[in-house]
Amino acid sequence: MINLSPLWISLRIATIATVVTFFLGIAAAHFMQHYRGRWRSLLDSLFLAPMVLPPTVLGFLLLLLLGKNGPFRVLFSGGISVVFTWYAAVITATVVAFPLMYKTTLGAFEQIDDSLQQAARTLKATELNVFRRITLPLSLPGLLAGTTLAFARALGEFGATLMLAGNIPGRTQTLPMAIYFAVEGGDLREAALWSAIVLSLSLGGIVLTNGLTQHRSRLRWTQRSKGRKTEAMLLSDRSRGGFEEAGAKRSTRLQLEVDICKHLPEFTLSIKFVADGQPLGVLGASGVGKSLILRCIAGIETPDSGRIILNDRVLFDSELGIDVGSCDRNVSILFQNYALFPHLTVAQNIAFGLPRCQKSSPNQITRAVTQQLIAMRLEPFAQHYPRQLSGGQQQRVALARALASQPEVLLLDEPFSALDTHLRNQIERQLITRLQSYQGITLLVTHNLEEAYRMCHDLLILDSGTVIANGPKHRIFEQPQTVSVARLTGCKNFSPAVAYGPNQVEVQRWQCQLQTLEPLPPNFTQIGIRAHQISLSASSASSKNTFCCWLAATSETPHRMTLYLKLHRPPSDEQDYHLQAEVFKEKWCELKDQPQPWSVCLDPSRLLLLEDL
Repeated sequence: MINLSPLWISLRIATIATVVTFFLGIAAAHFMQHYRGRWRSLLDSLFLAPMVLPPTVLGFLLLLLLGKNGPFRVLFSGGISVVFTWYAAVITATVVAFPLMYKTTLGAFEQIDDSLQQAARTLKATELNVFRRITLPLSLPGLLAGTTLAFARALGEFGATLMLAGNIPGRTQTLPMAIYFAVEGGDLREAALWSAIVLSLSLGGIVLTNGLTQHRSRLRWTQRSKGRKTEAMLLSDRSRGGFEEAGAKRSTRLQLEVDICKHLPEFTLSIKFVADGQPLGVLGASGVGKSLILRCIAGIETPDSGRIILNDRVLFDSELGIDVGSCDRNVSILFQNYALFPHLTVAQNIAFGLPRCQKSSPNQITRAVTQQLIAMRLEPFAQHYPRQLSGGQQQRVALARALASQPEVLLLDEPFSALDTHLRNQIERQLITRLQSYQGITLLVTHNLEEAYRMCHDLLILDSGTVIANGPKHRIFEQPQTVSVARLTGCKNFSPAVAYGPNQVEVQRWQCQLQTLEPLPPNFTQIGIRAHQISLSASSASSKNTFCCWLAATSETPHRMTLYLKLHRPPSDEQDYHLQAEVFKEKWCELKDQPQPWSVCLDPSRLLLLEDL
């Protein structure tokens, strides 16, 4: 009869080692995910060293460390010894299995989108809650795989265990040792039996893990297929009432003061502005620091210097050493990718953003979630997962979740960038309506000037990390002071110009003289006019700033035509033009068959007198 003690010893040692490795691997992976110090490479190498060292070398090093003459001999005073005991085998199994658990877990953690954890922090979740409710559930497949690999490695450890724990039958003799000594003794049948058991346990665990992972994937695909709904049908439903705004009217007038500086490789972000209850649009080209401003306000990024003050509460002050964490700022951010938690349903996502209060009963939380679902017309999708929703539905869930946390500041980072044109217009109208009842401060980041104009009362225009305009949108669009502001607000026609009289300028590029309505400012260097404010007619006229023009080229959009015009004489080619004029298709139909030259009028009241800055 075969002695089964190697089987039970191996299972006990591998199980204990796997449990210890599970917690150590998660702790090490979580630390290394966030550690960016100078010793990161060395620590990572030390954690992975047991995976590449020969088992005998590893066993010898452990023997030196844990022997009675080793550096840890103080632990073994009083006659206690680790060497040649079953817990020595646990130690070696833990050491050799740790790298697999650590590396697999670290890879699982790094696969999680950073915006999910950042969103959780802005929803007032502590670091412990972020780790418990977001990081661990999302990394579960990786943790399961790492645990399986760690168990298989611990079960199969031989060399290091033999060096430290020896081969004592009934005490430290594990399955790999039983196989080795069975072969050495010529008992191939027993060796084959033990080998089959090891293979069954190791490969069985791996197959089971892969099967569970594939089952989860198939289940997600099935849920996604069954959960498809038509966005247009939902948006066409009649509006429902009865919603009590989660963020009730606040008694104080909110004010956000931002004065920060952050050095980047391409430029230095240095901005200063004040926002109040009116929505503020942050406008600028891609890569000028718009999103970075929101991340600094939310506490996701840390400025190099400056201050951020919300309603007389200091959120950041470099001189005083104040840097309030994201979870305590009461600032919510709506990311470009919405950052919905994929393992939570729509209702659970919204509930995540509700204020944490010990007095809140489950019924109160349910009512609050229901109110948000009604307000955003999401009741049919309460038990759906984000992967089962369309882009517009996901956007509305993210907005409901952000508002449910009752933030003092709502940050919208390109909220419509992932939507098609038709859906974008519908969601934009719904967002505008929703923000009318929101009592906090709203900042909208966008590079779409029409979107900013429709949604915001004030504008903050950036260029290369600095503020070049700040104020009411009407003033900025109608009276830009510089060429940069005019260009970022859609002006396409510019030319250097010099004063020719009190209300007259010499326009060099257009080769003409223009009369202005207002006196010339002292520092003006260029003149501009917006393409849609140029008047065209087929008949000649003698009014102010009217000239003959010829058509050089056209560019068509669904509703408008852009006409490239050459003043004074016919163009030599399509690139030979002075002005771009935009007209509706109806006007184009009137003009296109008329003989040229046409007449172009540059209205004195529409001319922009600009500085180069």
